[in-house]
Amino acid sequence: MLNFSFYSPTEFVFGKDTELQVGTLLKYYKAKKVLIHYGSGSIKRSGLFDRVVQTLEEEKIEFVELGGVVPNPRDTLVYEGIELCKAEGVDFILAVGGGSAIDSAKAIALGVKYKGDFWDFYDNKAVPKTALNLGVVLTIPAAGSEGSGSTVITKTDGMLKRGLFTRHVRPVFAIVNPELTYTLPRYQTAAGVVDMMSHIFERYLTRTQDVILTDRLAEAALVSIIEAAKVVMKEPTNYEARATICWAGTIAHNGSLGVGRQDDWSTHGLEHELSALYDVTHGAGLAVMFPAFMRYTVDVDVQRYRRLAVKVFGIKDKPKKPMKVALAGIDALEAFFKEIGMPTSFEEVGAKKEDIDILLKKLEINRGSTFGAFKELTLEDARKIYELACK
Repeated sequence: MLNFSFYSPTEFVFGKDTELQVGTLLKYYKAKKVLIHYGSGSIKRSGLFDRVVQTLEEEKIEFVELGGVVPNPRDTLVYEGIELCKAEGVDFILAVGGGSAIDSAKAIALGVKYKGDFWDFYDNKAVPKTALNLGVVLTIPAAGSEGSGSTVITKTDGMLKRGLFTRHVRPVFAIVNPELTYTLPRYQTAAGVVDMMSHIFERYLTRTQDVILTDRLAEAALVSIIEAAKVVMKEPTNYEARATICWAGTIAHNGSLGVGRQDDWSTHGLEHELSALYDVTHGAGLAVMFPAFMRYTVDVDVQRYRRLAVKVFGIKDKPKKPMKVALAGIDALEAFFKEIGMPTSFEEVGAKKEDIDILLKKLEINRGSTFGAFKELTLEDARKIYELACK
C-alpha cells in the first residue's frame, strides 16, 4: 500500500425530503446571497426549484439564479456566472442538478475569487488558492462531483475538454434524495451507472500490488451498482435500488476507493475527446471506450483482470487459463452495458473511424504524447484503442 492523504470534508444529507433542509444548511455555512445554478429547467417543472427557494426565503437568504448548463458544460456559461456573482455580491453557490451543473458551479466558484481568466486553472497556467463555498442538491447520480474535488469544463474555442482537481471546490454539503432521480430517463440513468463504474475502474486498474482492502471495497461497490442498475431499469421508483446507485456514485469518486494505490484515468482522457468532438454523453462515451481499453491492456496484468471477472462478474475461475477468464469478464462488462441500453461502439455514438486523427491531435494537446499509469500509452496505442472501439 502506498502512502496516501485522504481528504473528504463534504457533509452529506441523504434521504427522503432532504432538499427541505437547504436553507438551514446554507444558514449554518453563513451564506448571505446565493447563486442557484442549474441546467435545462427541469427543476422548475418538477417543483424542486420552488421547494428549494422556499427554504431560502424562510431563512431570509437572498438568491439569484443562472440556468442553462448543458452536458459537457461550457466555458461561456461559466464566464456569465462569474460576472453575475461579482455584480450581485454572491458569496455561496448552490448547484441543483447533476455533474454538469456541479462542475460548472465549481468553475464559477474558482473564477469569482480569481483576478485572471478562470481557464488558466484548466490550462495549467495557475494553481487555485481559494474559491467560493458551494453546496449541491443532487438530481443525477453519475459523476460523483457532489463529493469530489474534480471539475471538467469544455472550452468552446477549439472544443477542448479539460479536467481539474483541487480541494478548494469540494462542496461543503451535498443533499442526496434518491426520490429526485425517479423520473430520470432510462438512458440518463444508464449513462450515470457507467460513469460511476468507470470512476472505480480507473482506480481498480492499477500496477500497485497488495492493496486488498481497497480492492474488496471497489469490487463490492461494482457488484452493488450492477445489481441495483438491473432493478431500476425495470422499477424506476424502487427507492432502495435508487439509493444504492446514488450513494455508489458518490463513493466511486470521493477518493475512498483509490487510497493506497496509483490510479490511471487514461480511458477518461480518451473519452473526453469523443464527447468534445461529438458532444457525446460522458457515460455513453465511457461505455464505448472501456471495453476497448480493457482488451488492449489485458496483458498488462492478466491476473487483475481475472480477479475482476471472478469477483465482480461471477465468471467461473480457471487459474490455469487466466487470459480466458479475464477476457470473459470484459465480455460480461460489455454485455451489461448493452443490457442497460448503452452504446459500445463508435458507430452507436455517431463517431467515425476517419476522425481518429482529429481525436489524436486533441488528445496530444490535452494529454501529451504519452499518458497513463496502468499502461503508459503512446498516441499510437491510443489509435489502436480507438480502432478497437470502432469494431
